[in-house]
Amino acid sequence: MKVLHIIPSLDRSDGGPSFAMVAMAHGLIKHDVEVTVATTRWPSSSEVEVVGRSSFPNDARFTLHEFPRQTQFYKASRPLGRWLKENITKFDLVHIHALFSYAPWAAAHAARRHRIPYVVRPLGLLNNWGMTHRRPWLKSISFRLLERPLLQHAAKIHFTSQAEADEAAPLQLTSQTAILPLGIDLRPFSNLPSTSLFFERFPAAQSSPLILFLSRIDPKKGVELLLKSFALIQQRHPDAVLVLAGNAPAKYEAELKTLASNLRVDHKVIWTGFLDNQFKLSALAAADVFVLPSHSENFGIALLEAMASGRACVATPGVALAHEAASAVVRSEAKEDALADAIALLASSPVERMRLGEDAASFVASRYSLEAVGARLVKLYGEVVGTGKMTS
Repeated sequence: MKVLHIIPSLDRSDGGPSFAMVAMAHGLIKHDVEVTVATTRWPSSSEVEVVGRSSFPNDARFTLHEFPRQTQFYKASRPLGRWLKENITKFDLVHIHALFSYAPWAAAHAARRHRIPYVVRPLGLLNNWGMTHRRPWLKSISFRLLERPLLQHAAKIHFTSQAEADEAAPLQLTSQTAILPLGIDLRPFSNLPSTSLFFERFPAAQSSPLILFLSRIDPKKGVELLLKSFALIQQRHPDAVLVLAGNAPAKYEAELKTLASNLRVDHKVIWTGFLDNQFKLSALAAADVFVLPSHSENFGIALLEAMASGRACVATPGVALAHEAASAVVRSEAKEDALADAIALLASSPVERMRLGEDAASFVASRYSLEAVGARLVKLYGEVVGTGKMTS
């Protein structure tokens, strides 16, 4: 089977979706699917800013195409559009990742024209947070004119959690849905590197308890909530440090640093920027408590990686994976006092941290391996291609 994956961007700053695409490609290759990924890239982007070719499978069954963008807004790419027109018929199925961007629209348009079935993974953009933040009026117009028709003609809408599907229900889409989680390569997380790698680079982090946030730093991630909660934690655990690991827009990072200063915790907050490969794994090894306090996560790949690492994790109800994980994750209300209590409780109990971490690692291993998730995707593709399903 030949499957084309369309994703508007593989920029590292886009966080989970970029790395999930890499994991998905590896999982599908294991099941002998021929995978082609087509994406767009700002011409000045460097390999440091983009998930590079080396991250994808080194396999004849995998191909990556990167097309230059002409605009950052909507990530428009005329070369991608031309390539789709010329090559779409080479594929049995198209898997579209994201909405509100040129690449998904162009792929769906080409697929419909040539009667190629396609699946859409909305990346959480259909939930209330996704629809009401960042240019909500423009999204409302775009959804009526472009995204709704795109989704209504899809063979399946691929949600990564039941929570994501439930949040999209008010939109009354009529296409069939499939709920398939994301997967990760478990091997790097089962044998973490020494903590010294992280501490040598960030010596101020050598304190206990070490509270780690490792994700894209964005308003929806709840970092303001975490900083306010950390101020309360400091009253009970004055030696605690908070590590904020991830890329952030300069203006937003400055606002967060001002908040930390106003809360008088700036001397205990460590900003690492983006951490990759061994540095990320070493940071996870060093963490006593991992926290993802997002207002909205259609899945939560950062939480999945922390759980696979055997960390004790705290998440808010906006993180869909936390609903699936049951007793393997501590769920806290998205309120500063409640979040502070949940973190402080784990900070005070090494035994509970160990139990929770073991349960988390076991839970991930049983459900989210590349092999398991790849098999479910192949089954979905077989159902779509076997029926030739595509709404007219």
